Amino acid sequence: MKVPDHIAKLKPYVAGKPIEELERELGISGSIKLASNENPMGPSPKAVEAIMGALKNLHRYPDGNGYRLRGRLAEKLRVSRNNIVLGNGSNEIIELLVRTFLQEGDEVVMPAPSFLMYEIMVEACGAKAVKVPLKDLSVDLKAMAQSISGGTRMVFVNNPNNPTGTIVSRDAFEAFLEQIPQDVILVIDEAYIEFVRDETCPTGPDYLDSDKLVVTLRTFSKAYGLAGLRIGYGVMRLALADLMQRVRQPFNTNALAQIGALAALDDDAFLHETVQTVHDGLDFLYEEVDDIGLPYVPSQTNFLLVDVQQDGKGLFEKMLRKGVIVRAMDAYGYPTHIRVTMGLPEENRRFVKALKEVL
Repeated sequence: MKVPDHIAKLKPYVAGKPIEELERELGISGSIKLASNENPMGPSPKAVEAIMGALKNLHRYPDGNGYRLRGRLAEKLRVSRNNIVLGNGSNEIIELLVRTFLQEGDEVVMPAPSFLMYEIMVEACGAKAVKVPLKDLSVDLKAMAQSISGGTRMVFVNNPNNPTGTIVSRDAFEAFLEQIPQDVILVIDEAYIEFVRDETCPTGPDYLDSDKLVVTLRTFSKAYGLAGLRIGYGVMRLALADLMQRVRQPFNTNALAQIGALAALDDDAFLHETVQTVHDGLDFLYEEVDDIGLPYVPSQTNFLLVDVQQDGKGLFEKMLRKGVIVRAMDAYGYPTHIRVTMGLPEENRRFVKALKEVL
């Protein structure tokens, strides 16, 4: 079997095991999962209600154009429906961007560490990932601008950044935007934008009408609690959207995902409760981790990056045996760190208790 070199060299994304499998392997029960930045409140109740009412129509294909969902998103964002491309999670929008606009040998500038799928998808099409190290655990826009070359076709900025939880400011972003060539696509990944408290944080759709090719990625997986449905979207110029719609498969987002996302958009009470729960959880953990004496990065997301000042993977294993699942950060280049997702108050207290015990 002949496999292209750029495919053979790929390192696969390693997802966490299901809770049930971990409990079986370790002989434990009652575990809590604080590893995947999921919504601690569960899914939007309005989404669940709408999905239950739609089950009788599962014999029908979904709306291949996502007409109603794109229309509602357009209303909320004050853009045209045609500026929006739906995806099977925002992951698929990344893949569609790569498949539509990159050729073998092209360069894509991205922060490192950041969302691991940028590098994987870029290299899967034979393009080159130009990774720019973070500065003080934040995206280094100045260094990223300096890394843009004549071969650069795309730039990724994860804002807030995963796994550090930091943001770039509006002033820094706008200075960076001025340095982006007009034929380079700037992708702003805003998977965690709903959790941001810092008012200096820019938002991608505000730059849709700029003279640069700005694409914003959003998802229903985090704040709306619909990770299992895989539904996200991109906001971009009509010319970019038109080309991506030619590449996108017609039924890439399933009917229940579209219906659930549409209902979730109007579930303001749930969104507010989710954001408040996350903010309260962060404030609680700041105080507790301060008392323990461990460094951490103040976060604008629904997770916290903590330096446990020892082998993070080893501590992760010890936490597992206490039924608390977090994320070791060795794959991101932070071997002494863990990342913990905000849970419900009792879950956050259990995390702290387990952390103190294993330390």
